[in-house]
Amino acid sequence: MALQNLKKILVALDGSKKSFKGLDMAITLARQFGSSIVGLCVIPVEPPIFMPGMSSSFKKKMTDEAKKFLDEAEKTSKENSVTFKQQIIYGIPSEDVVSFANKHGFDLIIIGGRGHSLIREVFLGSVAHSTVHKSKIPVLVIK
Repeated sequence: MALQNLKKILVALDGSKKSFKGLDMAITLARQFGSSIVGLCVIPVEPPIFMPGMSSSFKKKMTDEAKKFLDEAEKTSKENSVTFKQQIIYGIPSEDVVSFANKHGFDLIIIGGRGHSLIREVFLGSVAHSTVHKSKIPVLVIK
């Protein structure tokens, strides 16, 4: 992929500092190449094993948290004159980042190497690893 063809950037966001470092990189690239950004949060469909019977409250808590940090990401992008759209989906984070990127024709996926939010407790860094290995789209991992 030639960078001049970088029109659609997908940033996987989980509210962590690493994911926001990824957003900063996406903003830098978007400004340079006239790209748009979609901030994606994939909320697991089932709570972790240590939270049995908590599905509805888990989903609400995770959705509320995601909405807050996606709003922050949108604000940061707009302050930098970059088009940003929010997307929350429910699924399997280690699979759905790549499938979302493929389905919607992204040119680049940016993802933090390891998150530090409540969502991190669910995927423990495996999402970046899985994304790198499954994606046919270039992936930039932020450390």
